[in-house]
Amino acid sequence: MTTFAELYATYGVATPHELFDKLREDRPLEQVSLPNGVPLWLVTRYADCRQALGDARLSNRIGTRIVAQSELPAEIRASMGTHMLRVDGNDHTRLRRLVSSVFTARRIEKLRPMIEVMTSDLMDAMAAAAEPDLIHHLAFPLPMQVICELLGVPLADRERFRNWSNAYLAGVGTPNFPVQVVTEFVHYLRELVADKRQHPDDKLLSAMISARDNDDRLSETELTSMCFLLIIAGYETTVNLIGNGGQLLTTNPDLAARLRQDPEAIPAATEEFLRYESPVPGASFRVATETLELAGRTINEGELVLISLLSANRDGDVFDDPHELRIDRNPNPQMAFGYGMHYCLGAPLARLEAQIAFRQLLERFPKIERVDPEAELNWRPGIVMRGLTEFPVRLNQ
Repeated sequence: MTTFAELYATYGVATPHELFDKLREDRPLEQVSLPNGVPLWLVTRYADCRQALGDARLSNRIGTRIVAQSELPAEIRASMGTHMLRVDGNDHTRLRRLVSSVFTARRIEKLRPMIEVMTSDLMDAMAAAAEPDLIHHLAFPLPMQVICELLGVPLADRERFRNWSNAYLAGVGTPNFPVQVVTEFVHYLRELVADKRQHPDDKLLSAMISARDNDDRLSETELTSMCFLLIIAGYETTVNLIGNGGQLLTTNPDLAARLRQDPEAIPAATEEFLRYESPVPGASFRVATETLELAGRTINEGELVLISLLSANRDGDVFDDPHELRIDRNPNPQMAFGYGMHYCLGAPLARLEAQIAFRQLLERFPKIERVDPEAELNWRPGIVMRGLTEFPVRLNQ
């Protein structure tokens, strides 16, 4: 079974974009193995990715195989995986209806003033830093502050959340899955749910606890799992969107100048950043519930599938000049937030945070530049997220 590392070596390429160009052309549905030895099918063409995302026979109920959590107690596994991305059919509809009832567009828009203030404060801190870094001073802290504020997490605990999240994502699909980290994370979330039940406030978690649909409500395990999902997906995706987009703005001064002159184009630019350097390389893992055909090949019942959003968003059959950054791209049917029934519920919040961050970054630091333009970019480890670990900058205010 071919590993990802072996694929890079086979094609003599250095980046996932170069690799996916080759795979879309030669082997659009390829069997590979994760670092922990788990085999799966990798889908790379846009049309096939979209078909797979909409195919109910590819279920999100993958169990424990991807993260190899055999050492985790059943209740911990349940508290990680009883959320909308891990269920299908009526169960998914039920959970999404309950969560959507409180995660509304109106609630998200009401967050705008708070996010504006948070972003401005972070800009002040970055301006005062001896060695400002776009990732450490903006991309990481802003989404963490927002999601913790939404859930009502105490300020003192936010750094723990960040460390837990980073360790979990780096360990997915590897032989070194962080069992102890996940156990601590879940126990904390359970205690948080219990505390909010006893002391409700106006935050999202309290709203989820009190959400009702006739006699239906979220169970304790579902509440814990939804918190886990919101932190991992809601926080991490936005970190990478802001970091990747900020890097593209900083290294493309003509683009930055254009958006400074026309800030109304920032939403369209955000969509292009999502396409060009997708913050989530692949959709959540799927398992075939029956034998099916995809991209001219047979996927057998029980086999796992990884749908590459990063590859789909650079497919030249869909996007003209796919490796060019064009903020006036129209249409731009990027799939960075997925497609179909599992389309990301938090996409509007991620877009709001990113657009506020980009606007303030452009206004506040018109002469921002990378410290070492020739240095190689350092990307986060793992296959779950596509984001930079650091991006030192000079602000030249």
